Amino acid sequence: MSFLEKAKAFMAEKVAAHVKTPEASVTDVDLKHVSLNSVEYLAKITVDNPYGVDIPICDIAYLLRSAGREIASGTIPDPGSLKGHDRTLLEVQMKVAHSLLVSLAKDIGADWDIDYELEIGLTIDLPVIGNITLPLERKGEIKLPTLSDVF
Repeated sequence: MSFLEKAKAFMAEKVAAHVKTPEASVTDVDLKHVSLNSVEYLAKITVDNPYGVDIPICDIAYLLRSAGREIASGTIPDPGSLKGHDRTLLEVQMKVAHSLLVSLAKDIGADWDIDYELEIGLTIDLPVIGNITLPLERKGEIKLPTLSDVF
């Protein structure tokens, strides 16, 4: 790494330590759609932007686990931007194959839901600082579709 690159990295690190960043949280995870092949779940993320300018979102990466196993993962490229001095609602759709849900039958039990762990990395492009990733996590239970949901 050249001296200029080291100096730039040092400055970015020092500035980033004292700069406000947008605050994000996963507000909901719920069943969205059921087809014959898969189930789609929807995670809703709210992000508060403290700046007066829009901030571009580079991507949203997600990983959904149940019973310690990955059941859905992916990346949503270029999902838009965060509005300046505003709260932005982002939606992350996750598709899970029925075969994966059947393999989790032990976890389902009598209440017809699965325990899940959701990890989301929201990467944004802050001016001067560059790309930063806001890590988000949520644990909970997701209801599984019933036969009436499918037909």
